[in-house]
Amino acid sequence: MTDSTNGFGGPLGTWLRGVAWVVGSFAAFFLLFFDPLDLHPADSWLQRTVGYHAGPMTAAAGDGEADAVAGEREVLFYRNPMDPTITSPVPAKDEMGMDYVPVYADEAERAFGAGTTVSIDPAVVQNMNVRTETATRRDLRHEIRTVGYLEYDQERMVTVTTKYDGWVEKVHVNHVGEPVAEGAGLFEVYSPELVQTEQELLSAIRYAARFRDAPDNARLRAEALVEAARARLAFWDISPEQIARLEETGEIFRTLTVTAPAGGLVMKRMPGLEGMAVTPGMEAYHIADITSLWLSVEVFEDQVVWIRPGAEAEVTFTYFPGETIRGTVEFIEPELSERTRTLTVKIAVPNPDGRLRKGMFATVVFDPVLVPGALTIPTESVLRTGRRSVVIVAQGGGRFEPREVELGQTSGGLAEVRSGLAAGESVVTSSQFLLDSESRLRAAVQQMLDAASAPEGAAQGHEGHEMSHEGHDMDGMNHDMDHGDHAAAEPEEAVDPHEAHGNHGR
Repeated sequence: MTDSTNGFGGPLGTWLRGVAWVVGSFAAFFLLFFDPLDLHPADSWLQRTVGYHAGPMTAAAGDGEADAVAGEREVLFYRNPMDPTITSPVPAKDEMGMDYVPVYADEAERAFGAGTTVSIDPAVVQNMNVRTETATRRDLRHEIRTVGYLEYDQERMVTVTTKYDGWVEKVHVNHVGEPVAEGAGLFEVYSPELVQTEQELLSAIRYAARFRDAPDNARLRAEALVEAARARLAFWDISPEQIARLEETGEIFRTLTVTAPAGGLVMKRMPGLEGMAVTPGMEAYHIADITSLWLSVEVFEDQVVWIRPGAEAEVTFTYFPGETIRGTVEFIEPELSERTRTLTVKIAVPNPDGRLRKGMFATVVFDPVLVPGALTIPTESVLRTGRRSVVIVAQGGGRFEPREVELGQTSGGLAEVRSGLAAGESVVTSSQFLLDSESRLRAAVQQMLDAASAPEGAAQGHEGHEMSHEGHDMDGMNHDMDHGDHAAAEPEEAVDPHEAHGNHGR
């Protein structure tokens, strides 16, 4: 064997040198960055290259560095962008990867001095899409929408009957639904009583004519007989025109024409009326006046309180698109339906041209006034916490103030404000939850100002280098940590050389 074979120049030597290089590199990396012996071998190099220092954010820097940062704003702490009660002394990210927002000392002092007012840059306000509405006084109305169907007006329905015995000899109206005019003839009836009364009237007229020049007592008695016969015919619903014609012609009518007392549609007709014997009280015809119809609608029991007789309603029909008819509440039934918990309301709807028919369906909208002259704001501007209601008042110039208000009735996207707001003030209707989140910083700011004014505690560090960190957790508690305490943690995504150096000072 040669020397080259027995020495370390062969494959074995090459492998051993490779292993030694890897082990040495790993040991140097471990000693340099993890610093298990607390020697800080890379601090001076990091300070020269990237400006890193292991001390806290509030620790004093060198004379040259102090002059460089003298004109910069002092960062008091960093806060979670979604929850301002969560803070950190160093830049960090939340669970969604959003950067913490820096809170500067001058802004904190100004904000705390301004009470509950939040000041935001106008550019940020525009980016947040902040919209406002003005609190105005108006009649707060409550829209009630329901449906119903048309029926005949019960106050415009008449029944045709006779007040004497007789026989129907001829019928002029034979169909149900046929329109008739007021005074139009319906049927002719023969009644012996009518014929006898007509004869008595003609006899009384001739008798009074003979006593025209007689003494007053006799003349008045004769004229009284005439008036008695006329009244008897009138009580039997004989029209004045028919009586006048009887007196003018002097001829007794064998049959008398029964006329319609009102115009409208024939709702009911006695079948087989012609030739039928009629008696007093027999219903021969039913006639309904359709110049006005009733619209029957149902409203729930909690809506009845806003509907009164005489209230107006808007009525629309699908048969006549684009047309709206104004109706008036005529009657409210006294009994509530136990099955549907609704109450029936009758609305008078004008029908002068006769287009509307019984049974047509309609949509009805009531618009009663809940609170006249109420101070109203949009309901979307109210932040409800369960026990109280808060609105964000825009004061102009990027300044906003959260204010508690007392609300009343709410309807149609508007809310009545009883106290806490004045007419003419503007309230935020969008992004107000972000402004409310900003206002919640008051407690955190106060805690930071109190902590900044308290004396800093001395902490022991490596080689006399004293450092302290003031950190805030979710409860606002302060923790003092020195450079000599190193917490073992898993490597995180580096945001600066400080975290790349093993998270010193945490």
